Amino acid sequence: MLMTLSSHPGLATASSADFSGQKLLVVGLAREGLAAARWLAAHGASLVLSDLHGSEALDASLSEMAGQPGEVRIGPQTAELLDGIDAVVVSPGVPQTIPLLQEARRRHIPLTAETRLFAQFCPAPIVGITGSSGKTTTSTLTARMLEAAGFQVWLGGNVGTPLSTEVERMQPGDRVVMELSSFQLPYWAEQESGNQGSMPWHDSHGLSPHVTAILNITPNHLDRHPSMSHYTAAKSHILNWQTATDYAVLNRDDPMLAAWAESGRVSVEAGAGQEAFTQEIGARILTFGLESQPARNGSWLSDGRIWLRWQGQAQPVIDVTEIRLRGRHNLANVAAACCLAKAAGADIEAMAEAIRQFTGVAHRLEIVRVVHGVTWINDSIATSPKRAQAALRSFSEPIILLAGGRDKHLPWDDWATLVHGRVRHAILFGEAAGLIEAALHPTPPDSQLQSIQTCADLPQAVALAHTLTQPGDVVLLSPGGTSYDSYVDFAERGQHFRDLVNVLAD
Repeated sequence: MLMTLSSHPGLATASSADFSGQKLLVVGLAREGLAAARWLAAHGASLVLSDLHGSEALDASLSEMAGQPGEVRIGPQTAELLDGIDAVVVSPGVPQTIPLLQEARRRHIPLTAETRLFAQFCPAPIVGITGSSGKTTTSTLTARMLEAAGFQVWLGGNVGTPLSTEVERMQPGDRVVMELSSFQLPYWAEQESGNQGSMPWHDSHGLSPHVTAILNITPNHLDRHPSMSHYTAAKSHILNWQTATDYAVLNRDDPMLAAWAESGRVSVEAGAGQEAFTQEIGARILTFGLESQPARNGSWLSDGRIWLRWQGQAQPVIDVTEIRLRGRHNLANVAAACCLAKAAGADIEAMAEAIRQFTGVAHRLEIVRVVHGVTWINDSIATSPKRAQAALRSFSEPIILLAGGRDKHLPWDDWATLVHGRVRHAILFGEAAGLIEAALHPTPPDSQLQSIQTCADLPQAVALAHTLTQPGDVVLLSPGGTSYDSYVDFAERGQHFRDLVNVLAD
């Protein structure tokens, strides 16, 4: 199907971005792919857009584009799509192992992504945050701290609006906060040399943000990564090209990250799809944690307060009684944000004020409603067993747990042990219900579980939970699996849960 493409409304052409004469293939037409297409078209590129599946939403987005000749391919992604292509722009939802991308590598066609293209043209310092959990909360809080300090702040990446849509409006004195996932970061590595030239996809040095953080590394996304080593290496990309003028924030309570911080080196073991490697960390290192004080600069918890040591000087930031987020894992997120915001230019007073005002992010231990003394909590973001464990530890009240979705090939043993110790009723739903039920057996003699029940879907799970509640209970949606068996993403699942809870009878 032939079509024409145009710039995003109001997007001004940057003098440094001219892709005239370049033919680019955009693979995956979700949020980031379409944003990249608009931006590249606005700067002179000729585009081929490819997606396996069409949809009404996609048709509507494509119909808004007009101006530059382009081609849209819906359906199988065959090697002929690469003919005459100068670079491939890949959406994070597209697995790196698909045959089309393997063929692109064989032909030495550079692979890039919207987040990397944005970073290469961004005039402002970037704070980049990755980790297995806590990314969105920490990113959002860091942005609030920098705003409180008086900066114009742009928040995006794996959260919110793709930042390429705003890059023309950014100024050197602004601050950019980016949440970055293991599916985005590999494209920040060295690029294929291709046919050489000055285009941004010919970048043999790789790219890292000015201030980075790895919050934690625990098993996650093993449905997409062939091994933990492969997943860890993807996360480590955020550090690999920092220099002595940059800052790296690492979790002192994570054994592997603590070892990296102490040695000043990233060390990744060999695993499926990943060779072992060791690399120096070029940046100045700060650490955060709750169990001990940093050896040098960083943040910690002591005497009921979050503290920060910066350039040898220790100062209290805030009393934990003033923090409105629930759960010990959120204290760690606050400690990380303090390091990040300080490295990006915020003062202690601004950090404290932002923390006092911050009540969290949607779908993350979000109180939906209190009905007859029962608190309904939306933690749809918990798409791994480890993330769900953090949610379970945040409550002392009796819990009715709603768990399920699609499994990510992650271990459930530790989750099951915690459920037996803290949950009164477990209601399992969706594609992984049977697998999760099996993880809960056999039942230990000291289990607190009164029942384990399965449902076909979330509406049935909510209805069943409502019949089991008693005043003082918490009904916790913390699935432990992804939403992709029934929903577009965790946010759609969380919104459905909200809707279901909000129509319960008072």
